[in-house]
Amino acid sequence: MDDGQTEIIGRHWLIRELLEAGLEVALPERDRGVDLIAYSELDGSGRFVAKPIQLKSANDCSFAVDQKYEPSQELLIAYVWHVADPEKTCCYCLTYSEAEGVAQRLRWTETNSWKEGHNYTTQHPSRELVGILEPFLMDSTKWSQKVGISLASGPRPRDEAAEAVPE
Repeated sequence: MDDGQTEIIGRHWLIRELLEAGLEVALPERDRGVDLIAYSELDGSGRFVAKPIQLKSANDCSFAVDQKYEPSQELLIAYVWHVADPEKTCCYCLTYSEAEGVAQRLRWTETNSWKEGHNYTTQHPSRELVGILEPFLMDSTKWSQKVGISLASGPRPRDEAAEAVPE
């Protein structure tokens, strides 16, 4: 599977997860660091709430922190792992600040990659990293909270448009 296929499969998997969580999804026309926008027309208080999402899809596992995302405090970074294996597909979602905190905890910010390249990437996450990421493992109940939405009545039932999203 090539990188383009991996991204497409990861995007559609994430769209399905967000819809199942009771959120709406918009796709930006241009790629300027935002791949999806998760939103709710009305949260429990009647407010329109939206969050931009940068998608990182991987056939296996990959975690990266890139300083270019630091200015975007509202940006969520969704790491979708195992897109080639639907039984194992999962997603970790962090803000840049949370991802940078992981990098600091693991001392990646002391590496030449961080200092000179302004990023750090691993395609072989250690047990320690997976343990640190555990609180950021998403499920349908966590997405609304991560996006900052209070769904008073819980997630809405899936509609026909949500059913049309390919897996």
